[in-house]
Amino acid sequence: MIELKHIEKRFGDLTVLKNVSLSIAEGSVMALVGPSGGGKSTLLRCMNLLEIPTAGSVEIDGDRLDFQPGVKVTTKSIQLVRRHSGMVFQNFQLFPHRTVIENVTEGLTTVLKWPKERARERAMALLDKVGLAHKADVWPSTLSGGQQQRVAIARALAPSPKILLCDEPTSALDPELSGEVVDVLAQLAREGTTMVMATHDLRLASRIANQAIVLDGGVIVETGTSHDIFTQPKQERTKRFIATLTHEGHMHGEGI
Repeated sequence: MIELKHIEKRFGDLTVLKNVSLSIAEGSVMALVGPSGGGKSTLLRCMNLLEIPTAGSVEIDGDRLDFQPGVKVTTKSIQLVRRHSGMVFQNFQLFPHRTVIENVTEGLTTVLKWPKERARERAMALLDKVGLAHKADVWPSTLSGGQQQRVAIARALAPSPKILLCDEPTSALDPELSGEVVDVLAQLAREGTTMVMATHDLRLASRIANQAIVLDGGVIVETGTSHDIFTQPKQERTKRFIATLTHEGHMHGEGI
């Protein structure tokens, strides 16, 4: 389904990802966890080719791209792979000058050239799915952060991507608002949506993900089921990291 092989990403002299390989099965949910600066967001952006890997290969649903230092890949080949994924960002990134439903239909009408009526039907079905059909014609600025993120999830799902990539989807939200986003993502997981999420939110990761990968210093430190990683990590670095998350969760009154 999704295969990353020997991914390396360098920014100048700084190597952010070092020889990262992983595969994600269709219908599974994978959590990327680890300390800040460990490479989680960069790896997620490499899957979507918002960042172009320095070396390695990315394959999604049979479309594969290989990367080598100094060799440019074509925009067409990038778009071929990118069309399989939808991205949900930490800070929502909604268009402020478009209504909620226009935010969801924008990609369908401008990129995929869908007729407006068909795009609107698809958008309304998705807004209904995330519990916001009644907010279709309002401006994003009138919504809470949790509602804005749910609109962003609807927008990412609009073109029916093979995989949903979520970059810290709850980190900009208060715990009570993040709960509504966790509920929506949990529902998508139950429906078999393939997801990869970079997150510090232990509640999100432990409730939704069936697999977890711990990234630290640009390398995969540990992989396993999310239950095993969060309850009985093997590596010392993982144990230290999970201990900090558990402590923060208790500070915020969150159980796992």
